[in-house]
Amino acid sequence: MPTKKGLLREIETKREHLNTLAWEKPLFSKEVVQLSKELDDLLNKYDNNYRTRQGLVNSF
Repeated sequence: MPTKKGLLREIETKREHLNTLAWEKPLFSKEVVQLSKELDDLLNKYDNNYRTRQGLVNSF
């Protein structure tokens, strides 16, 4: 598992790449959708590994 700092760096890099690609291609293009899914996966990984441990996630 990557460190918290490493995962945040990976998220920011992916976000920047997605932002750049979204200006070049339609938002519904395969490339943009795939990159968006990859960013979602990274954000979920961060949320599951770090936010949950800190008790920041509400349980319903």
